[in-house]
Amino acid sequence: MRFLDLPQMISASGSVTLPGSKSISNRALLLAALAEGVTELHSLLDSDDTARMREALSALGVEMIADNGVLRVTGCGGRFPARQASLFLGNAGTAFRSLTAALAFCGGEYTLDGVPRMRERPIGDLVDALRCCGARIEYAQKEGFPPLRIYPSAGRPDGVVKIRGDVSSQFLSGLLMALPLSGAQTRVAVEGTLISRPYVAMTLNLMARFGVTVAQEDGRAFSLPSGARYRAPGRFFVEGDASSASYFLALGAIGATADSPVRVEGVGKNALQGDAQFAEVLAEMGARVTWGENWISAAKPADGKPLTGIRLDANAIPDAAMTLAVAALYAQGETELANIASWRVKETDRIAAMSAELRRMNVRVEEGADFLKIIPPDAEHPVLPALIHTYEDHRMAMCFSLAAFAAPLRILDPCCVAKTFPKYFECLERVTRPAPVIAMDGPTASGKGTVSSRVARALGFHYLDSGALYRLTALEARNAGVDWADEAAVAELAERLDVSFRGDRVFLRGQDVSQIMREERISVGASKVAALPAVRSALLFRQRAFHRAPGLVGDGRDMASVVFPRAALKVFLTASAEIRAERRVSQLRERGEIADFSVIRADLEARDARDRSRAAAPLVQAEDAVLLDTDALGIEEAVMRVLDWYAEKDEAGKAR
Repeated sequence: MRFLDLPQMISASGSVTLPGSKSISNRALLLAALAEGVTELHSLLDSDDTARMREALSALGVEMIADNGVLRVTGCGGRFPARQASLFLGNAGTAFRSLTAALAFCGGEYTLDGVPRMRERPIGDLVDALRCCGARIEYAQKEGFPPLRIYPSAGRPDGVVKIRGDVSSQFLSGLLMALPLSGAQTRVAVEGTLISRPYVAMTLNLMARFGVTVAQEDGRAFSLPSGARYRAPGRFFVEGDASSASYFLALGAIGATADSPVRVEGVGKNALQGDAQFAEVLAEMGARVTWGENWISAAKPADGKPLTGIRLDANAIPDAAMTLAVAALYAQGETELANIASWRVKETDRIAAMSAELRRMNVRVEEGADFLKIIPPDAEHPVLPALIHTYEDHRMAMCFSLAAFAAPLRILDPCCVAKTFPKYFECLERVTRPAPVIAMDGPTASGKGTVSSRVARALGFHYLDSGALYRLTALEARNAGVDWADEAAVAELAERLDVSFRGDRVFLRGQDVSQIMREERISVGASKVAALPAVRSALLFRQRAFHRAPGLVGDGRDMASVVFPRAALKVFLTASAEIRAERRVSQLRERGEIADFSVIRADLEARDARDRSRAAAPLVQAEDAVLLDTDALGIEEAVMRVLDWYAEKDEAGKAR
């Protein structure tokens, strides 16, 4: 899927069962593989990152059998059976760093590589620490970065091993998990500020579950006893992913009521993961947060108040803090995220990426080496519809989905969420309610424009005359001297169309074209350019960007079948060619134009044939659309018919 278009959301409620924690899943996989005995892993995350770890462990000779949602891992007692292997770990940082450390003590020859972005993520501090333990590791290309070559170690750790703590806590976690394989008594000293402490605490907790207890001194030093060995705990249950929980808790804080909050199942007040603290941050911002043993729920602040902007030292929850960067759009006052330098060495440079995409939406942002400040939108700086680039980073895609409460969005490369949460957008759809849409299709001069605009006015909804965009494209092509049949050139003009709607007036590049765009010659051109697939593709998001609160009525030829396939109500409005020709003749004569009935009718029938036979989005009645034949109906009768149908749909939706 190249993109996913999200309409503006108006509310959220419901429950989500979280996938297993990525951090716990990959650590548990490695520890189970290194342990003595058999471990049954329950609720293990099934994602790209865990798939890379499982593939690597399988290549190293570890026996793993999946059965009815449980993975049975037969541990190898601290030494992988395969003495040689070439491992590809994609962009899975937890897998790459922990395996680098473990393989350094396994006495074999191994190569580790990943995607191009992995080759940009530093690993030098971990390699330096491992070399101090006797490891033999070479950089295959660039000093300090993957890919790596690992050879049998030249010795054992001797006394104190030093490692930096201010780049990535995964370096320390990987080193701690690997040191029991050396058999030596070792003390690890952390240099600099240790970031993401909760992740290290999680690592120590898991190591203890597998039989190795590490003594620590206030997060500054860690001592491992000699002769430590991992032992299978039997059954091990992976708790829900707290980082994934942050998106849905933020949804609740933005769009849910106390009576119908958003609830996440699988992580609660006794969570191992530090990112569960994100719920406390939301509470500090004013959200109503409730905790259970294995669940957390969130709703908007009381009395309709907005969230309150805060300054947060995000050292402990860097991944979840990304969610806060977008939730800050709905806060009163600035939000500043400090101590987030680690964002720069993640799947992408997340500080730069977050800043760029927020600015793409017209949000004011200030960034520094280790901070990000978000200034909430106001009347002069509203959030605008935008195409959001995800940089092959799952968290960028999931974070920015929250921005759909402010404006319609197009998420590019949404499938990147498969890294940790393959079904994320399915879950998002289940717990959010978009602004309603009435999609009205029909042939030229059937009266759908008049009916649609009046229905929109009656409901207080926005109105989209999709035909206007095609008329404007045809007008722009004519002004630029571009043939209406030149698909590539016309599509390029459509992508750059500088158009604005102000009440009943339409402006093209700042010029009022409300009258000229309705001329018959431009209408003919609109029908021709609308038949070009590339033009329709170029204008698709422009049409969907009208899908805003409180609702939308859109008319055209493919509103129900292509543009808004999940519309609350779909209407196919039609009339005979004779009646439509009479209406068109009457319109033209009222404007003082000469109109020949036979010519007008022939032209309408030709357009009908062209619209129905075109390859891209032909004019058809959607299967679930209701037919409204206006041959014998006046405008007011047709409007009331549509309003009655919508009222029935709306009541049925509320009953569900």
